[in-house]
Amino acid sequence: MKERSRTGGQSERAVLVGVFLEPPVDPEHPLDELAGLAATAGTKVMAELTQRRERPDQTTYLGKGKVAELAALLARHDADVVIFDNDLSPAQTRNLERELEVKVVDRSEVILDIFAARARTYEARLAVELAQLEYSLPRLKQMWTHLSRLKMGIGMRGPGEKQLEVDRRLVEKRIHDLKAELAEIHGRREREVAARHDRMTVSLVGYTNAGKSTLLNTLTGADELAENKLFATLDTRTRRWRLPGWGPVLLSDTVGFIRDLPHRLIASFKATLEETRQADLLLHVADASSPLVDAQVAAVRGVLEELGVEEKDAILVLNKIDVLPDRVARDRLLARYPHAIAISARSGEGLAALAQATSDCLGRGFRDVDIETDPGNGRLLAWLGRHGEVLSRRFTNDRVVVHCRIPAALLGRIGSNEAVVHPHVHPAGEGELSAGHDPHDPHDHPAGAAAPQ
Repeated sequence: MKERSRTGGQSERAVLVGVFLEPPVDPEHPLDELAGLAATAGTKVMAELTQRRERPDQTTYLGKGKVAELAALLARHDADVVIFDNDLSPAQTRNLERELEVKVVDRSEVILDIFAARARTYEARLAVELAQLEYSLPRLKQMWTHLSRLKMGIGMRGPGEKQLEVDRRLVEKRIHDLKAELAEIHGRREREVAARHDRMTVSLVGYTNAGKSTLLNTLTGADELAENKLFATLDTRTRRWRLPGWGPVLLSDTVGFIRDLPHRLIASFKATLEETRQADLLLHVADASSPLVDAQVAAVRGVLEELGVEEKDAILVLNKIDVLPDRVARDRLLARYPHAIAISARSGEGLAALAQATSDCLGRGFRDVDIETDPGNGRLLAWLGRHGEVLSRRFTNDRVVVHCRIPAALLGRIGSNEAVVHPHVHPAGEGELSAGHDPHDPHDHPAGAAAPQ
């Protein structure tokens, strides 16, 4: 008896298929990730079938013998869907369905289905719809093959072709409309993100299910959804993270990446990934407990390259370090990634080191300064507290001197009529400038000089 799905209907029973043109990433369990995708999509995996080939069969991707073996597996397990770990052409899908008499879907279609089920915001739903329509457009012909039996007699010549042409025009118009609307959203998102230039921004990126949402919650005290599932997060969420000894920064959680992520999905989610493109720093979160961590790190770097942000400053964060089986495994991993920060978002291990490393990276664009102003200038004092880290205050006569760490780009916003900016001098009084001061930087001014308007 077939199991019931969460929606009350029967769960689909699937046979997974993988054709490997080169050795798989995980030779022992080559279809584990596809099984995780199938489970996330609500499908029960009944069996698996793999084949090693130099090139795919143009007709059915699999060889003829394997197609017969697959048919036998489907009958034995009473399965009703085949899921390929490869991207199939429309013709290959049609030929397989004709031979096997069950539904055949590929990896991209499963990922699109999961995204469609998980999309919550209007923007995410538009992005998923666009990706699905672009995937479906070249496959419309096979959807109308059931009308071929009607091509006979007067008045019944080619209704399938006529309907196909109508559908194609409708789909192409909808794709055009969606692209226009998403372009407008992307422009608006670009302006929104750019408007935060007075705040340092940090973006969490990484393989799906690496623990980014849990890390966001731990660092910011938020209570965002953090499920042990693939693609639990599709929409960007931004929260304030107060770095100890530093100040507030904006921390964003983004959609997780995956191996062979469909290109049309990356393009569709361009607006959602704007936070990543404009962030001052990326925290690349990887699952240290995964046996495929090296391949996952490489996959994320590949997607970042596709987004054009591979040169951006990034810290590799090895999460779930507490799940590693022994110290030897941990030491081997850290030896492969000597500059990474090992943490556990759940236990809190390594978070202090992560905060310090983040502060050090962001500090390259900050200045340690003393800002002298009127004690009654509440607006400026509040602004300094919002946009920088106030380290101390001292009062002299009718003036207050605020020692703070602030983005160099913001110093130009302090008007000379309301304050004077001095480079901070070490308490020893030797006249040494604090770390981070650049005498050639126009934002660093000698004592008594006014900051530019």
